[in-house]
Amino acid sequence: MNSMERLRATLAGEATDRPLNFDIMMTFAAHHAGHRMRDYYLDHRALTDANYRVVEDFGLDIVQAISDPYREAADLGSDVEFPDDDQPLLADPLLVERSSIDHLRLVDPGMGRRMSDRLAALHDFRAKVGGEIPIMGWVEGAMAEAADLRGVSPIMIDVSEDPAWVHALLEFCTLQEIAFAEAQVDAGADIIGIGDAVTSLISPAMYREFALPYQRRIIDAVHSRGALARLHICGRTTHLLAEMAQTGADIIDVDSMVPFDVAAATVAPAAICGNINPVTILMQGTEDDVIAGTLECRLKGGERFIAMAGCEVPDATPPANLRAQSRALAMAG
Repeated sequence: MNSMERLRATLAGEATDRPLNFDIMMTFAAHHAGHRMRDYYLDHRALTDANYRVVEDFGLDIVQAISDPYREAADLGSDVEFPDDDQPLLADPLLVERSSIDHLRLVDPGMGRRMSDRLAALHDFRAKVGGEIPIMGWVEGAMAEAADLRGVSPIMIDVSEDPAWVHALLEFCTLQEIAFAEAQVDAGADIIGIGDAVTSLISPAMYREFALPYQRRIIDAVHSRGALARLHICGRTTHLLAEMAQTGADIIDVDSMVPFDVAAATVAPAAICGNINPVTILMQGTEDDVIAGTLECRLKGGERFIAMAGCEVPDATPPANLRAQSRALAMAG
């Protein structure tokens, strides 16, 4: 089976030759391919080259146009700095004052410098591996984008002090993310990942008000374009699993601190993706630890299991451990 065939079978709950490997690789992939992080963030050619390398070397079943959370924010006017070989830095929130929302204007993804670069990556993926390996684009969830524009602490205060203003900002962010998601599907994405990590910090009731309706709208837009939706919320999300299951996402990621068997049962019939500990097992463990951890996740994940480190594969992960993960998945087929 090729990777696309594995994906279709997994989502249908059918047997495959082995589980899919959907590890999120960004910094590791860039450095493995010999690229500086600045180039990986700003030049789609570095990003696509890094993806092809990790697919070939470690048996990934996905190519992914994912890099950092600031593509939309940068094109909307945020001041984002890019060190030569380190993580990007958001110098100051764009919305220091709530009144600044009046100056926000939607940006055509094809005209935004950073959003259009992601579209270029997807065109490259489609030309080279389309139909054989799933191609994933990425957008921020509305709440995550609001936090990028306003700041995490301020947006949490706003939720309490001025919820109507927060909903107005979330409405704007949702429209921007839908436009970006649709453009990515048109450019070649089979899957749109939706990163909404900040929502791990809120209660189920707050999630139902400030996250769920907007996530559903983005996911509905992705589905209407004929693509799949993958919801990714890092951190402790056990208290939100029932709400995450209501989003309509086809694939739901869970981090390593979430009980994987509970998550798989709660989000079904969505595919469950996770949740090997990226630090203690994948980066710091032995090859035997990685094999055991991968097989344990396979056992707990059920028929729609997709393998993934709980979050991004750390830069210092030994390549031998990633090859051990690949061997374990072959054993689990």
